[in-house]
Parts: sequence; C-alpha cells; structure tokens
Amino acid sequence: MKEDYYEILGITKGATDAEIKKAYRKMALKYHPDKNPDNTEAEEKFKKAAEAYEVLSNADKKARYDQFGHQAFDGGGGFGGGGGGMNMDDIFSQFGDIFGGGGGGFSGFGGGGRQRVVKGSNLRIRVTLSLEDIANGVEKKIKVKRKKQASGTTYKTCSTCNGAGQVTRVTNTILGRMQTASACPTCGGAGQTIDKKPADADAQGLRVEEETVTVKIPAGVEDGMQLKVTGKGNDAPGNGIAGDLLVAIQEEVHSTLKREGDNLHYDMYVSLPDAILGTSKEIDTVGGKVRIKIEAGVQSGKILRLRGKGIPSINGYGKGDLLVHVNVWTPKTLSKKQKEFFESVKEDEHFEPKPESSDKSFFEKVKDMFS
Repeated sequence: MKEDYYEILGITKGATDAEIKKAYRKMALKYHPDKNPDNTEAEEKFKKAAEAYEVLSNADKKARYDQFGHQAFDGGGGFGGGGGGMNMDDIFSQFGDIFGGGGGGFSGFGGGGRQRVVKGSNLRIRVTLSLEDIANGVEKKIKVKRKKQASGTTYKTCSTCNGAGQVTRVTNTILGRMQTASACPTCGGAGQTIDKKPADADAQGLRVEEETVTVKIPAGVEDGMQLKVTGKGNDAPGNGIAGDLLVAIQEEVHSTLKREGDNLHYDMYVSLPDAILGTSKEIDTVGGKVRIKIEAGVQSGKILRLRGKGIPSINGYGKGDLLVHVNVWTPKTLSKKQKEFFESVKEDEHFEPKPESSDKSFFEKVKDMFS
C-alpha cells in the first residue's frame, strides 16, 4: 500500500500552498542526491517527496486525491499522474524553483545547475590471512599508495559550466524544443578546474602518497570475500569524494586443518595397537592444541565432533565444529616376530569383522554430519 502523501511531507490536509511547498523543500534539501551520494534510501525518499508535492501542489490533483486517495490516479502512470515511477531528470526539470536555480540546481552545490558529485577511483588490494586470523578476527595495518590532493592546490569555478558540472544543449525537433544535459567537457562534471598546483602534482592537483590504513577484518570471512574501507581510495579533484579501498581476502592453506564453510576437518591417524587398546592424542585447533581421548576398539572412519571448535559465522550465528576423522594406520612392513604374532591370531574370533548396527557406513556418517 502506498504511503499517504500528507504523511510523506509531514503535513496535514489543511496545509496551505506555502506550507506544502515549504515542507517539500525541507525534505528535498535533506535527501538531495548531492548530499547523499550512493544512498539509495535517501534517493527513494527524495523521489517520494517529489511525487507527493507534484500532486498536492496542483489544486485539481489535490482535490481528486483528497476525495479518492491513490485510486484517483490508477492508470495515470508515472511522473505527472501521481502514480509513482519517478525519474530523477524529470524531478530536477520540474522543480527547479524549489532549489533556487533555473535548471534544478541545488544552492550550495555549484549554483546554476545540478552539479555532479565526482568520486575518486577505487583501489584494490589482497590480504592473506591465516586460519587463526579468520577464526578470531584481526586488525591489519596496510601501507597503501593512493592519490591525495596535494597541499597548496587551489581550484576555481569552471568557466564552461559555471560550476554546474554539466552543460545543456537545446535542439529544435518536429516535436518541439528538446533539452539535453551532459557532463561538462572542461571539468568532467566536477564544476571546478585547477587554479594553482605544486609542480609535483598531476593535472588534477593530486599526487601519490603512501598511507597506512587500518583494516578491521571480522571473524568468519572466507576466501574471495571483498571488504570495503570507505574513503581510502584515490581522492577526487576539487570538492569531490574519495574512492574506496577494496580488500580481497585470501585464505592461507593450514598445515593440518581443512575448512568447509564454518566447519573444520582434521585427519587423525592412529596405530593399530592404539586403535585396539585406546589412547589419547593431541591435535591442532584454531584456538591451540587440545588432547582428545580415543576409545579402545575405535573403527577407522569414525568421526569425532568437537562442537564450537570451528569458525565463527560471519553473520554472527554461533560457531562451526571441528570434525576429527579417525584413520587406523595399517603397517606395510612387519618383522618376522610381528608376522608370527598376527598369524597366530588370524583365526581368533576377536579379530573377525563383526559390525554392529551402531557401526555406520561412511555415507551414513557423512549424512549424519550434515543433518
């Protein structure tokens, strides 16, 4: 269900034309795209406010809306009919007077026209993490070479677009006059050009400097994930906003542990005597070594689950487990005395395979593990 137009603007049905315009202007300035770059939520509120104002500022449309609500415009479709589907270009051309400039410009953002916000380019780096880093989360200090605005650089208003960041062209067609806007070819949409710059700065007044950036990496990240450090990419010229630093995660191969999602796997090998008599063994975990007990008569392929000894979920939903896979090691060479011993017990009933119902197959164990 669509929101009430009066509620969108924060006014009552008895509001005057001046009050309606004042309420819209307040919202439009608050959620203007130039003040909220890359903010889709603000852009959506900006569009809703424009749609509400487009209806309530028109006496005929307002009367129909007051009587029938949104149904009054069913089938009207799009901008101009009170039916949604707002277009940013339409908004700026329709409501230029709201922003104090003839072409939909935002006062304080370059004067005459709507100024394009220039953003610096992003930088990409790769960070290699150990399994222990991933399990615990880590803060990395990384040296990055990024373009920064050189000290002593000054800018002046672009003479081509007069600070608007765009140029407008009017052409006559069989349908009438058509107006199109494009980024200014002189300033590239920044609305400013270089006035003065140091000798070692580039044409945009930027120079490469090394900076140490602190990157906080949360526990549970995975190989191939990409984190973003806002504003730590290359600077933009003039009053633009800096790009971002994109950090790609690369996971080191652990010597004994294998990762599968939030779970870890460990292959443990036990000798035949230990499998028969039972033993205890020390194994690796991401939290350090732990000792686990191996029951007498353990079967090869048994899986021991150490709950909570895996990797924390990146979404904060607990931890995975450490799954210890028991492998009974069969010797390939035996001494004469050892061979004689096994020959002597070869026919012993205790050495005959007698699987019980509780001794599950490999596939059943895998199924249980993921159920």
